[in-house]
Amino acid sequence: MKTIIYTDGSSRGNPGPGGWGSVVCDGERVIELGGRESRTTNNRMEIVAAIGALEWMQGNSASRSGITVRSDSKYVVQGITAWVFGWQRNGWITAGKKEVENRDLWERLVTATRGLSIEWNRVDGHAGVPGNERCDEIATGFADNQSPSLYDGVASSYTIDLSVRASVTGTEKKKKSSSSSIRAYSYLSLVDGRLEKHKTWAECEARVKGVRGTKFKKSVSADDERDIARSWGF
Repeated sequence: MKTIIYTDGSSRGNPGPGGWGSVVCDGERVIELGGRESRTTNNRMEIVAAIGALEWMQGNSASRSGITVRSDSKYVVQGITAWVFGWQRNGWITAGKKEVENRDLWERLVTATRGLSIEWNRVDGHAGVPGNERCDEIATGFADNQSPSLYDGVASSYTIDLSVRASVTGTEKKKKSSSSSIRAYSYLSLVDGRLEKHKTWAECEARVKGVRGTKFKKSVSADDERDIARSWGF
């Protein structure tokens, strides 16, 4: 029977208090999971949410195949399906010759996936996807030092529709290939660890031109802008 997992992470500051939330449904049972850390980042909580769900699967479920993980974090989905293989080959050093951020969690996530057949999907965040919205409620509740009530019971009594999704694996590739023809929502630049948003390419170019170790990218929507910032650790 197919298992659907939703995950999300949140932090109040980067770093700051954070929380994570996951919903696991195997068709018969639904269990909500979550937790809190006093000082963390959004990216770390996004990874921990996936780890929490998959470690639960490893210890509590007989299902080893037909697992779909749905996350609104491009950082998590691209990281575990693409980037991590290069990081492992290169001794956890990035193409920019830097140590991989959050290596401890990436190694835990790799371990948590072993023996499981998983399809990773990226869904739209804050777009009315019920499973994602519920994980966000759990994650932000823990980040705010509350104690969300977590469901653990039969799937037929769970009131949230986990079948609804907004986008699936491959969306990022399509956006990348066609973004040059889409009108820019903003331009982002990262210089000396400081992120800035620009309305025009000229403003962005003036900040990054001739400066080593910078990052810059065009966003095509508010969600895309947020995803880019997240992938840079903000």
